[in-house]
Amino acid sequence: MANPNIVNVTDIKGGNFGWNLSATLDATLMTVSGSGVIVKVNRITVANVDGAAAADINLFIDGLGVATVDGVAPTGADAAVYLAKTISIPADASLVLSDTPIYLKEGDILKGGASAAGDLDLFISYEVIS
Repeated sequence: MANPNIVNVTDIKGGNFGWNLSATLDATLMTVSGSGVIVKVNRITVANVDGAAAADINLFIDGLGVATVDGVAPTGADAAVYLAKTISIPADASLVLSDTPIYLKEGDILKGGASAAGDLDLFISYEVIS
């Protein structure tokens, strides 16, 4: 599992992903599979596109703890950690889940879903750093 030195960057490519979430609460949304890259997630927003009913979101990162950063050794770290767990998004409302950078390393997997299929749109702004 690579943990690139982000001081010696040769390439930064920005991008966005968007999903209309299914009712599978642990669906794989994004996998960091490239060797020598790190993904910096800049912002995560969720919007309820259902005009009548609230819906809950679950969002978590799986694969954490597989690789460590030189000089840092977690004690008792979990491999899967929730960013959002059963957060209710009212009808026709939006919520910023994170506007603080999150770094995903090779092997990390972003997973999640909604309590009702098709009710929630998830949007992520990110940079792939290599």
